[in-house]
Amino acid sequence: MNTTANQILSILEKGGTPISREEISTKIGVPEAEIKDSIKELRELGYEIEESKEAGYRLVQRTDRLLPYEVKRHLRTDFIGQRIEYYPSISSTTMVAKELLVKTSVSELNGIMIIAEEQSGGFGRLDRPWFSPHGGIWTTILLKPKMPVDRVFMLTMASSIAIVRAIRKLYRIGALIKWPNDIYIGDQKVAGILLEISAEGGEVEHCILGIGVDANIPQEALPKNLNTPVTSLMIEHGEPIDRAAFLAHLLREFERRYQQIEMGEYDSIVREWKSLSLTLDKRVKIKTPRLSFEGTAIDIDEYGALIVRRDNGKTERVFSGDCTPV
Repeated sequence: MNTTANQILSILEKGGTPISREEISTKIGVPEAEIKDSIKELRELGYEIEESKEAGYRLVQRTDRLLPYEVKRHLRTDFIGQRIEYYPSISSTTMVAKELLVKTSVSELNGIMIIAEEQSGGFGRLDRPWFSPHGGIWTTILLKPKMPVDRVFMLTMASSIAIVRAIRKLYRIGALIKWPNDIYIGDQKVAGILLEISAEGGEVEHCILGIGVDANIPQEALPKNLNTPVTSLMIEHGEPIDRAAFLAHLLREFERRYQQIEMGEYDSIVREWKSLSLTLDKRVKIKTPRLSFEGTAIDIDEYGALIVRRDNGKTERVFSGDCTPV
């Protein structure tokens, strides 16, 4: 969205009464022809703008796209999401993040967010394809956290908590966290997290945090051939959600916990994660590259390892792998 379109939108949303092209031109100091072109651009972006020759323009309905302007209307963060790169359709927001890192210092990119309306090559943990159609929230955040590498799972914890808290607060839906990186409503997955890190000398250089949420996706559009059943916030809420407001709230919840992590307040993050866990105290099947077994998930330690008590009484610390209920 160009600067003139931004200015026009700001004017239109301030008053409910129509405003003429001449008045807008005077307010922002651009020719009327440019006003007309920018109104056309806004309409193409999904804004419904009524036009009357006598009265002028009036904003009737906002766009449902995750445009930076719309997200920032709700955003209450210090740095996360204050810079946004938006794409109608790309292969993967994670790939864009990696391309940015090649060209720009991570210090300059800290907190930047990449958003796509759809991804053609989205992927999750273990390079599994991630279905990413229109209506979802597909985003990647670049971070340069001040933390030791052995605590990096805290970022997965913090982002998981943030998604669950946003769902619970805004829609009163009892979402829970399934170890290691999924969000469930009942027995159906609604969101997932992917964390990639670069570290040197025991310190984290940068993190690429991917978040995918099935937001406004109807039942008929969800894939049916997956091992894990899936749902969407729209289905569970009973109507479409305001994706921009939800994403902004999620980012605020995440930033607060991210700042706790940087201050070394690990215990509070672990306690909150446990209170929202779908996995603990449940019988599970664990599958890792080296072994597969069943047992009861009894705890998670401060490094993110799941503690599972096997049927023979032996306990295993599981750092990665698939965890499914039995």
